[in-house]
Amino acid sequence: MSACIVNNLLRSVVRVESPAPELFVGGGRNNVQSRAVAALASVAGAAENVVEFGGLGARAPEGDGLNASTHYRFVIADDHPLFRGALREALSGLFADAEIAEAGSFDEAVSAIDGGGDVDLVLLDLAMPGVRGFSGLMYLRAQYPSVPVVVVSANDDPAVIRRCIDFGASGFIPKTLAVDSIRGAIGRILEGGVWTPPDVDLDRGADEEIAKLMARLATLTPQQVRVLMMLSEGLLNKQIAYALGVSEATVKAHVSAILQKLGVESRTQAVIAASRIEVDQWPQTPVLGR
Repeated sequence: MSACIVNNLLRSVVRVESPAPELFVGGGRNNVQSRAVAALASVAGAAENVVEFGGLGARAPEGDGLNASTHYRFVIADDHPLFRGALREALSGLFADAEIAEAGSFDEAVSAIDGGGDVDLVLLDLAMPGVRGFSGLMYLRAQYPSVPVVVVSANDDPAVIRRCIDFGASGFIPKTLAVDSIRGAIGRILEGGVWTPPDVDLDRGADEEIAKLMARLATLTPQQVRVLMMLSEGLLNKQIAYALGVSEATVKAHVSAILQKLGVESRTQAVIAASRIEVDQWPQTPVLGR
């Protein structure tokens, strides 16, 4: 996490009790305007329902809106405690009776989702212990198809945002976003919509070859995604079997299925194929033999 983001988060922790707090200060945004929009929203209330998007005032989606007293259950998956705390403050300010679980690793996030009760939204960082790139998102969408996932990341490259949506994310929230925008985005998603930064063109797709590869990756089962993640880390079959609590024969069956679905002939080719989704978005550790 950059020093700028850390400083912004530290400022947010100090100011969370003040009216219309800003947990994050986006680069190049007019903070005076942001506070003015938040103040207007406070005065106008539900009748106007103003939300700040990227420094510009915009009305929230039409509809009945969210009931702030409804009980919601959230899982925040991020390895930075300070940022988890900032997201908790944003959610707590939006819902009076929110149940919020925090996870510092991907395995903890999975345990929190399985821990009991329906989860209304998972806020997932792309890079955290146990996961890198899109693999965590792929796993959650395959394992919990009814649970919406919003990616919260410092990597706001438009290509990354588009691919998160392609892999089933319900939204993408940059870590530099102001608190009002975060709350507006979460509200939009919980109402069944999709939220991304307004300057991102979602219609601009990947090239045909990459699009086909992404479609193939999307056919992997949750367990196959985990196996591919571990192959990318250079683990042997017996190591994967131990980590997953299955037999080596089961791992070999998963590997064979992965190769078939990706249209490749070897473990190395499978890892290379996965790494082509986006540079630096998938681990590229040399793959060992069986």
